[in-house]
Amino acid sequence: MLGGPRSPDAGLDPGAAAAAATAAILRDTLDGRHRGVVVDSPPGAGKSTLVVRAARELAAAGRRLMVVAQTNAQVDDLVLRLHEAEPELRVGRLHSSDADAFDPALAELDSVALSAKAADLAGLPVVLSTAAKWAHVQGAEPWEHAIVDEAYQMRSDALLAVAGLFERALFVGDPGQLDPFSVVGAEQWAGLSYDPSASAVATLLAHNPGLPQHRLPVSWRLPASAAPLVSAAFYPYTPFRSGTGPGERRLSFGAASDGSGPDRVLDEAAESGWGLLELPARHTPRTDPEAVAAVAAVVRRALDRGTAAVSERAPQPVPVTADRIAVGTAHRDQAAAVRAALAGLGVTGVTVDTANRLQGREYDLTVVLHPLSGRPDATAFHLETGRLCVLASRHRHACVVVARAGIAELLDDHPSTEPVQLGVAVRFPDGWEANHAVLAHLSEHRVPWTP
Repeated sequence: MLGGPRSPDAGLDPGAAAAAATAAILRDTLDGRHRGVVVDSPPGAGKSTLVVRAARELAAAGRRLMVVAQTNAQVDDLVLRLHEAEPELRVGRLHSSDADAFDPALAELDSVALSAKAADLAGLPVVLSTAAKWAHVQGAEPWEHAIVDEAYQMRSDALLAVAGLFERALFVGDPGQLDPFSVVGAEQWAGLSYDPSASAVATLLAHNPGLPQHRLPVSWRLPASAAPLVSAAFYPYTPFRSGTGPGERRLSFGAASDGSGPDRVLDEAAESGWGLLELPARHTPRTDPEAVAAVAAVVRRALDRGTAAVSERAPQPVPVTADRIAVGTAHRDQAAAVRAALAGLGVTGVTVDTANRLQGREYDLTVVLHPLSGRPDATAFHLETGRLCVLASRHRHACVVVARAGIAELLDDHPSTEPVQLGVAVRFPDGWEANHAVLAHLSEHRVPWTP
């Protein structure tokens, strides 16, 4: 099941493969004749690093550049990364008029100009802002280049709103992540080339099929234990590999296991990179109290046992502190329940959030409440491929999944019945198939537990 097509870069070492891909992308971006370049990036493949490098090279070539990201946090992160890479590069941060429109740390950087008016920043080599803010810029002379970050999370109507501001663009994003969010139904546009709910990349390629398309072939986040599963389950036609080999990353514990389910699944995850803590089959409320308590117990025991990590970054064991652990859920009320359970155990500093808000983030250890755990049905929301992909791809060392037994049977009882719409590209793999692939792998690392 996890074989999949062989990457054309398989003969190169990871560093060489990544360097070759980056060189080709920059060549098409700086010297190509096309108005757009598309780059697919798997989880942790250095997407932000590519954006920063491309921005620096375009600025060095004298090309006026605007950078479009989807959230203020993404924009601020890119500004900080640009400053760290090239402190002398003059950068503009275009922001809204809100009081907390940008990270206060940006005001301390001499090379960064801050303004709510695009005209104040027009003379700078690089200007960054959100797609929503760029959409309100009018009367400005078009920028020679644009870089659109997280392009797969940008709706096509948002791209249309800013397309007149630039002449050429580099689109960078992860096709395996969650689809763009829309608060209204868009069925009436399904299959049309101008569907406003489609991603910016999908609409771009529908109208410009000849644009150069590249991919980053190496994930520097996912360990060797995770990249084959995530690649085969979510990226079957654009495979990637880990930047590290087997055994280069290890988790260890300062205290021995007490024999409980949480300790046994942590031992399994430390050994293999994956662990499934399986509770007895049962239909439960969405905020299943036993599952929530199990998630909190795994986190508490990981901290109590003094988890430490060895990696290519740190050959000596480094403590896995609370800020290096994340809990992922499908729903906000589940995240709130986990936070309350952790607070009850005296745990603070652990990130607990939904898949939507965990996108782009990275941790040493993740604990995931399976989206289908305890459910009587398998809805389109819970089967969405990108949701499971995000939850399964945030970790550098290990991922523990907490779930009720019976998910495989639930999937078989609820095969995908979404209507087939003419003109709409079928997403492969769909959520049903991806869930089965991940579950089959997790079953090899199953730790049954009755609390």
